[in-house]
This record gives sequence, structure tokens and C-alpha cells, in this order.
Amino acid sequence: MATTIPSAPSSTAPVDSMRRTSRAAGILYLITFVSVPTLMAFQPVRDGARFVLGTGSATAVLWGSFSEVVVALAGIGTAVVLFPVAKRVSETAALGFVTARVVEGALIIVGVVNIHTLVTLRDVAGTAGADQGSLVTTGHTLVATYDSTLLLSQSLMPVFNALCLGYVLYRSGLVPRILPTLGLIGAPLLLASDIAIFFGVIDRVSPFAAVAFIPIAVWELSLGVYLTVKGFRPSAVAALPPVQAVR
Repeated sequence: MATTIPSAPSSTAPVDSMRRTSRAAGILYLITFVSVPTLMAFQPVRDGARFVLGTGSATAVLWGSFSEVVVALAGIGTAVVLFPVAKRVSETAALGFVTARVVEGALIIVGVVNIHTLVTLRDVAGTAGADQGSLVTTGHTLVATYDSTLLLSQSLMPVFNALCLGYVLYRSGLVPRILPTLGLIGAPLLLASDIAIFFGVIDRVSPFAAVAFIPIAVWELSLGVYLTVKGFRPSAVAALPPVQAVR
């Protein structure tokens, strides 16, 4: 009678799991870029007065705000998906990344609430007896609040995202080090721009602000593409410490 020799456990299972993780994170990173069209969709609300009084498409603005919600959830998703991997390199950086992403998502939602309130004011302005002067003032206030949350959520928080995740990926070598290097270089540059905007030294649409944002944008887009197409580098995955060994 032939003896059946038990097969050795498959060594590809952890690799397959990490590939699924990297692909999910990459796709979520790419989804966060659906917010780019909102720059045009939200253009009508930039002049709060005219939008409240009926200028521009409310439907386009609502679709833009919906895409912002998608961005908020996708951003949090990137941190949740990558946390089990990142904590094997640095639990502190991994927690910092999750926290920054959650704060970013929450602030984006606050901005969306302001936009929806602005749309509601537009409906109120069309009713009989509405005080248009007060509505216009409120509209300007809501636009200013949205701009502030935009600065804090989608400009300041990416600085901390890049520092935390960039450190993890650079130290581990899970992706080519040129990618996290872009994030680590871009983070202080964007931080300087955000501080200058916060204190009114430069305008949020100034050339310096636009240039300062480029390295972070390239870092996040290239990371999303690389994780989706290539995944983590197998040699770096094999060198990761076991979960129980992390302190």
C-alpha cells in the first residue's frame, strides 16, 4: 500500500495575503483622486453670494460633495488596510497614520456639511420674505469655513500621512525608496506652505502653494499605482518581523 506523504504548508499564502493587501491599498489610494474634479464642481460656490441667489448648478455641487465623501472614506480605508503591515515596522507610525487619516476624513465631512448647508440656503433664498442680505452673509461664512476645512484636511493632514507612512515604507523597503522619499521631502515643503497660508502670508492659490503640493500629490498617486500594479516587494515582505516580535 502506497504511503501518502503530507505536503508541506504552502509558503505562498502570506505572499498572496500581502498582495491582496497592497492591491486594496493601491486601489483605495487611486480612489482618493476622484476629488480632483470637485475643483470645478465647487467653482460656483466660491462666490457664496451669487450661488445662494441662484447662480450655478446645485446638482454639480452635490455630486462634488458626494465625491468628497468617497474620498474621506477611501482615505480612511488606506490606513485601515495598511495598518497590519505598517505596525510590523513601527506601531507608533502605523497608529499615527490611522489617526491622521481619520482626522482628515472627519474634516472633509465637515466641509461637505458646509456645502450642503449652502445648497439649503439657496432653496431658502427663493422663498417669499427671505432676507437675502443675511443669506448672502451666511453664504460667505460657509464658503470661508469650507476653505478652512479644506486647508486642514486635504493639505495639512497629508503632511502627517506622508511622514508616518513614508517612514514605514522607507525603513522597510516594501516599495522602491524613491516613492517614500518623495513624500518625506514633500511633507516639510507642504507644511511650510500651509503655515504661510494659515497666517495670511500667501494665498491658497498662489504659485508657491501649487508647487509645494506637487511632491505629495506625485507621492500618493505613484504609490497608488505601484501598489495596485506591482504590490509589495517580496524580499522586503520576507524580511518583515513577525507580528508578535514587534514592540
